[in-house]
Amino acid sequence: MKLKEIYQFLDELSPFELQEKWDNSGLLVGNFDDEIKQVYISIDLDEENLEKVEENSLIITHHPLIFSALKKVNYDTYSTKLLKTLIRKNIALISMHTNIDKTHLNKYVAKEVLGLEVVDSEEFICYANVNEEFSTFANKISKKLGLEYIKYVKCNDKVKRVALVTGAGMSLINEVKADCFLTGDIKYHDAMDAKVRGISLIDIRHYESEKYFSVLLMGLIEEYLKKNKLKAIITASKNPFKFCTQGETVE
Repeated sequence: MKLKEIYQFLDELSPFELQEKWDNSGLLVGNFDDEIKQVYISIDLDEENLEKVEENSLIITHHPLIFSALKKVNYDTYSTKLLKTLIRKNIALISMHTNIDKTHLNKYVAKEVLGLEVVDSEEFICYANVNEEFSTFANKISKKLGLEYIKYVKCNDKVKRVALVTGAGMSLINEVKADCFLTGDIKYHDAMDAKVRGISLIDIRHYESEKYFSVLLMGLIEEYLKKNKLKAIITASKNPFKFCTQGETVE
């Protein structure tokens, strides 16, 4: 199957033109006339999984391998080292980042993972009515995402309306119309800003909130690929971070 056919299907599913100006979604490696023999889906690329990918395959990731222009390719950085392997094995790479955040991923995590009843969605931000004690709600969210500990800012005893953005969404704080915001990569000054605004925060972390991309996309494209005699394989890239509590052995 030609790469351009798969690309066109993905573009209809979640238009690449919806991506943010700073993003780099779309076809990053490969040629539209490439013949694809296998499809892999992953949130990210990592060396270990890339070595297992068959030649003449397509990998669809959430996070783009290349964000900014490359001025040199000397194989000593994350992007250039993996780029060398992709080219050597004739593996194409498509990334679906902020476009699928807007069309599918945020709503999927809110509904299917966290069990929230989404009442509104504005591009990235999903809203749900909750009406629960903050402690009860925070523990529920933490359990469903499998978080080792809860990182939060509590401004109110009760959560009435919650907003959600997977990945790193604190740049959207000005647009949040809720008393509690779920997102990842929350920094110290973000927390101070939210506290002044009276918006509680629960850090759902970056990898932990976006790892569902692979399952989501598999469900969206599996039948299409089967009709074209292609198989999709989920490759589980690993979270680069590890966590331990005080007293545990750092491995």
